[in-house]
Amino acid sequence: MHLVVFEGGKWDGFAPVALSRPTFMLNCGMGTLLDRHLRAVKPSRVTLWVRPALVEYCRTHVLPKLKIPARINEPLDEEPALILGGRTLFFQQYIPRDLNSVSLEQDQFIREAYVERPGLSPGDALQRTTNWTSLLDLPRSQPQARWANHLWDLVHWNEESIVSDSISLGEGFAKLSNGTYHVIGDEVYAAANVTVAPGAVLDSSRGPIILQSGANIGACCVLTGPCSIGPYTRLAPFSGIGSGTSIGAMCHIGGNVDNSIICNCVDKPHEGFIGHSYIGDWVNIGGGTITANVKATYGDIAIQRGNQPIKSGRWSLGCVIGDHSKTSIGTRLVPGCYIGTCCMLTGSGLAPKFIPSFSFWSDQGLQQLSIKKASEVAKRVFAHRNRTWTPLDEQLLHHSAESAPIVEK
Repeated sequence: MHLVVFEGGKWDGFAPVALSRPTFMLNCGMGTLLDRHLRAVKPSRVTLWVRPALVEYCRTHVLPKLKIPARINEPLDEEPALILGGRTLFFQQYIPRDLNSVSLEQDQFIREAYVERPGLSPGDALQRTTNWTSLLDLPRSQPQARWANHLWDLVHWNEESIVSDSISLGEGFAKLSNGTYHVIGDEVYAAANVTVAPGAVLDSSRGPIILQSGANIGACCVLTGPCSIGPYTRLAPFSGIGSGTSIGAMCHIGGNVDNSIICNCVDKPHEGFIGHSYIGDWVNIGGGTITANVKATYGDIAIQRGNQPIKSGRWSLGCVIGDHSKTSIGTRLVPGCYIGTCCMLTGSGLAPKFIPSFSFWSDQGLQQLSIKKASEVAKRVFAHRNRTWTPLDEQLLHHSAESAPIVEK
């Protein structure tokens, strides 16, 4: 089957993290949404429809990891194609539908369509042309995947995502037996080169714990499943990782993290609490940073993005933080806090509920952070990790800076 994964025109609901990557490359469970699409559909080839500014990102970071033929932003050919929204989440195998049928969200957004439409293009999907909206008139089929509208939807469904991923683990994982640490239950799965220090407690009585290749669990850590620790991520001694938590690759995490998605190369080695939050790549969380994730009234928490409050429908919600942002020691974040890409927080009081991308917040208030300064800081962070800052990294930073004012207005 030919699978086409598209972003569509509503990618901005996943800002600030989606400013620098396609929606299907957002983390959830033990991988990305694209990983789930490929595992559920098992296509023979795949085409990715993305914003023009993200074509090189896909060519550099996505295509080399795929094990099937793949193309970017090419229109449909004569072969029937399953067109799938990038923000869908599969929890079971895809069952083929009748040709020329469509599954919708709110009768106006396409979740999935199995069609034969030569010439249909990514521009049609992004701009919702008549070629695209004509798909709305096709016979309806029942959706087979959930439809996420915001980052906090992925956080809310993360426990189920981890459980679903644990069922599909490959041969590279084996059940972890007791050692100088304590294993509770029989659903602790470890890949190669995992190390667990003495005194750690891994409690899988409520759900699986997945330790990916090279993960390092410090002494006296407590992990409660379902949770997933990414490749070559280190947990500082005495850390507490709660259920519903996914941590990406090459992170250094300490303190308490609960019901959160932390992406890649995040530094949070010290004490502090992150709860019901979504944290992008290359974020640094200063010691003592705390997220409040429940209102005193236990009411619905709204995210303030620009001038528009967005109701989350959740009574538990911490923060969303974009790539390359940093908090200083003792930063306090209110429920539903939005921190954009390339922000620096050094203020001593409660942080504002909305901090736009490329901002510096201190006791003097909000100031704009120049792209030049943001680039200089990012280069130093990369050098600290023995990573070279490339022209593509610079291009993505500029794309984020250009897109952010539109999304966060």
